[in-house]
Amino acid sequence: MAGNLVGIDLGTTFSAIATLDDHGKPYTIPNRDNEMLTPSAVLLLDDNTAVVGQSALDVALEQPDRVASIIKRFMGKEAFPRPVAGKIFRPETLSAIILRKLVQDAELRLGPIHKAVITVPAYFDETRRKATKDAGRIAGLDVIDILDEPTAAALAYSLQPPRPLHGMPAPRPMLPDEARTVLVYDLGGGTFDVTLVRLSKDRFETLAIEGDYQLGGRDWDDKIVDFVARRFVQEHGSDPRQDPQAYAALQAAAERAKKTLSKLPQASITCSHAGKMLTTTLTRAEFEALTKDLIIRTRLTVQQVMRHAKLTWDQVDKILLVGGSTHMPMTGEMLHQLSGKTPDNSLAVSEVVARGAALHAGIVVANTEEEMALLGPEARKLLEQVVEVNVNAHSLGIEVTNKADQRVNDILIPRNTQLPYAASRVYYTKAEHQQRVRVKVLQGDAPEAKDCISIGECWIDGLPPNLPKGSPVQVRYGVASNGLIEVLALDMTAGRMARTMIHRSSGLTEEEIAREAEFVRNLRIT
Repeated sequence: MAGNLVGIDLGTTFSAIATLDDHGKPYTIPNRDNEMLTPSAVLLLDDNTAVVGQSALDVALEQPDRVASIIKRFMGKEAFPRPVAGKIFRPETLSAIILRKLVQDAELRLGPIHKAVITVPAYFDETRRKATKDAGRIAGLDVIDILDEPTAAALAYSLQPPRPLHGMPAPRPMLPDEARTVLVYDLGGGTFDVTLVRLSKDRFETLAIEGDYQLGGRDWDDKIVDFVARRFVQEHGSDPRQDPQAYAALQAAAERAKKTLSKLPQASITCSHAGKMLTTTLTRAEFEALTKDLIIRTRLTVQQVMRHAKLTWDQVDKILLVGGSTHMPMTGEMLHQLSGKTPDNSLAVSEVVARGAALHAGIVVANTEEEMALLGPEARKLLEQVVEVNVNAHSLGIEVTNKADQRVNDILIPRNTQLPYAASRVYYTKAEHQQRVRVKVLQGDAPEAKDCISIGECWIDGLPPNLPKGSPVQVRYGVASNGLIEVLALDMTAGRMARTMIHRSSGLTEEEIAREAEFVRNLRIT
């Protein structure tokens, strides 16, 4: 029964899928090639066939125009930035092909899978979260929740024992009787998040989130690409970055060199372009100097989340490393220098997010009467008592017009506020006899409305007739723990109240989701 329930880490460079055993312990499900991680790359051969994974990356070296990768960076956009096999695709559709591949391979071992939790970077905004959920629906999944990646990692760290050290007995799960505070440093292939969580027995509480969804291991790769390309231009007078095939080969060589430098003091990189070849050596010290600005960006984000939470390093019990890019020694060294603590990489850093997502899926269904049968009795007993407390990663406000007739963002719920939460404020009608008001919900910290993301809007109808201009209307704005927003408006003159849910303005319509789902369903995915 547990096989019907999975957690999926839909990553920028690699993806993974996990489930729970009968005891509630999460484990990663290998793909058809018996690998725990599947490269997040899609090769389109024709209208009927797609290839996902390492084979797609291999073909990208010869036919880069047929392969889509780093798709996650474009979630929330209207289209992937270039044609794939001559066609324009939505990022949701390309992501759905990856999800379908993960599920298809997992079903060989588990049987039918329907319900899933999919993870996203903690700093993803509403538009990108909806796009991720839409991708799951296009893939034929019932997406029961979208979960922040660092939260998933910390959850896995809390509820399952880390790997035992050689010759030592296996440690116990972390959730203690007394509260402990953990900082999760999550540097993946394309995104970066820092999350502070407080753990105690049967309680999991997020304190603060900061992040950068345009920073990840790919940016370290790009620094190597630019380093080698500049040397190639000096040596041969032409730029390999201008040739799609040479550029794809150089990208792959740069990623290999980065991984080598995580273990060895130097690596060699060969670049071929226009009949010419260059082999150059890069030392770890040179690599760290090249990428110093990137590691500083992560350091500043760590410091910012500590300021938001109003914590000192003495109050942090553990630093947890998550994401494949934390294999680079510079990440652990920077955190040790900053905090005085040795970061913990005891979990499989590339699999822990999917496992945490599976645990969260178990917590959700353990507390849902009609779905709890998806868990065995032992798993249900473990998970039904766990309380999760989350925060919003971005401020939420309402678009209002100020005295200068400018549209501004009036923040009602600041970022890092624990959810659920409700706030209210009094506004005033703009015209005589106004009988309806528009409530437009914004996400972001910018003072001007145009610089924020519009989540959606609703109209509050039925205000009494003959209201004078400037009549007070109280707007109450509530956000549930799952991010759903409800708006209530009270006409303070007559005492009449109206209530509505926000209509999301971004992303695919139901008709578009159905159309893309049919396309993916008819694809032969290998």
